[in-house]
Amino acid sequence: MSNGKVLVTGGAGFIGSHTVVELAAAGYRPVIVDNLANSDRKVLAGIADLVGYEVPFYEVDCTDAAALDAVFRQEAPFAGIIHFAAYKAVGESVERPTAYFLNNIGSTAVLLEAMAAHPSGRLVFSSSCTVYGEPAHIPVDESAPIRPAESPYGYTKQACERLIGDQVAAAPGFRATLLRYFNPIGAHPSARIGELPIGRPNNLIPFLTQAVAGLREPLTVFGDDYPTPDGTCIRDYIHVVDLARAHVAALAAPDGDERLSVYNLGTGEGASVKEVVAAFEAATGRAVPHRMGPRRAGDVVAIYADAQKAERELGWRTERSLKEALADAWRWQEQLGR
Repeated sequence: MSNGKVLVTGGAGFIGSHTVVELAAAGYRPVIVDNLANSDRKVLAGIADLVGYEVPFYEVDCTDAAALDAVFRQEAPFAGIIHFAAYKAVGESVERPTAYFLNNIGSTAVLLEAMAAHPSGRLVFSSSCTVYGEPAHIPVDESAPIRPAESPYGYTKQACERLIGDQVAAAPGFRATLLRYFNPIGAHPSARIGELPIGRPNNLIPFLTQAVAGLREPLTVFGDDYPTPDGTCIRDYIHVVDLARAHVAALAAPDGDERLSVYNLGTGEGASVKEVVAAFEAATGRAVPHRMGPRRAGDVVAIYADAQKAERELGWRTERSLKEALADAWRWQEQLGR
């Protein structure tokens, strides 16, 4: 039995594509909107292989109000909306702040307008632990203060959360869930879909796997003089399939008294960049060519999640280890070369 249609913006991207697969497995009928700026059309074939049918796809930029409204008029009503469409690289946002503001905040505003005009269900928003800035305490739970953002990317996530909260206050029937996730990595175990950055990767794991494959220069570790045990930044790395399933859990959650819900999504454990390199080598038997470099603007020192609220209220928790995620990422990279 179908649970209804779900619009997935950015559904051809890394997290979006895995979420589309998990939505279909849970009985929903996903509809993808993506402008393919940070994704590739061939991802759609991988999704179709995994779900057993061709998922409806609209090549639409979510900042284009007329084009997005046309999708709603064609496909609504929706049981829910999952909004991934955004630029997502901390370093790039420092170099291109206006592009991040226009795309990330602009697309969210346009989407909220479309939702107000059409039956849409709950909004599940792809947020980030960057909203916490440099946290005063770790692990970070949802009650942690929203500190000044360390990057334009982080600021756009804070601004989108504020915008969504304001819309909840303004529209009595509107409900939204903010999912603040930590560092998604890995790939589908089938190696049919995975992270496919366009051009030079801005995130650690795709750059690492491409360096191991000989497609890039050695990985640069940005800073080894941070106040951490080995001097490198610490993050909470979560397998993308675990993360995708959290979106399904958020969408399916029964309505409670609160119309705006917030959840951290992570493993609850931090790993430094040097530990990730060692874990990859242990998981794959492949050496990671790397070198040390200076600190990178916009990076926080250390952050990892307290995700007990998501387990308690959504019945969700991570199931896959760092080594599993890295092995899956490498399997995906290997098949890209075939």
